Amino acid sequence: MTREAPPPLAVRGLTVRFAGLLALDDVSFTVEPGSLHALIGPNGAGKSTTLNVLSGVYRATSGSVRLGDAEVTGLRPHQIAGLGMARTFQNLAISPFATVEDALLLGRHRLTRTGFVAAGLRLPSAAREAARHRERVREIAAFTGLEPYLGQPAAALPYGLRKLVELGRAVCMEPRVLLLDEPVAGMTSDERRRTASVIAGVRESLGISVVLVEHDMGVVMRLADTVTVLDFGRCIADGPPASVQNDPEVIRAYLGSSGAPESPDSPKEVRP
Repeated sequence: MTREAPPPLAVRGLTVRFAGLLALDDVSFTVEPGSLHALIGPNGAGKSTTLNVLSGVYRATSGSVRLGDAEVTGLRPHQIAGLGMARTFQNLAISPFATVEDALLLGRHRLTRTGFVAAGLRLPSAAREAARHRERVREIAAFTGLEPYLGQPAAALPYGLRKLVELGRAVCMEPRVLLLDEPVAGMTSDERRRTASVIAGVRESLGISVVLVEHDMGVVMRLADTVTVLDFGRCIADGPPASVQNDPEVIRAYLGSSGAPESPDSPKEVRP
């Protein structure tokens, strides 16, 4: 499943204002090709706002986002997806009528080349492409542990598995950069371990870059190559996990006086 390394994702001077509120203030960082880059910080620090700009949900007031030579700033979400950036959300949006296979197939939409007419007429080319997409979905389902549930209604699965379906759907887009917004929030300790293992496996096997927003410091410190810390919309630290963990400004703003992260098996979330 290994592919060519993605280009770097460069965020420079990102500023976002909503009316009189400064949500992001001159934020800069670089996601190196094939790395897992975590964004952490207290609630309201600007983490999800950053992901929303990266994925085209929000427009930046100033600054730029580039994926290699491609300017991402100002593009619409479907255009950014076309460049190879996939996104998961905190809140699940799964049709109550869709099976797990249906939900994963939705992630293949941007890769579909068959037109509406050809699909409607069930031309051989459309049938062949549909078969290829189903085969790829089954491969990804096996890789993420979702294969036993392909025929089941996705909305009826336990919460942790529904979050995994959301992750699997993003992986089915064959992204170069995967944006994950709190992928283990609300899970049990076993579900967290399983999902963290899937994220690590996807990153390693596909060679994609991952931008991870997460409150669970055990997961962050276990998976991340680089950590950027936001506080009140400003970047207060950026570097390897061990360095960031011991940064006095980070300890003051987020990790608490001890500076010790939660263990990977901890069921608790770090809160400000």
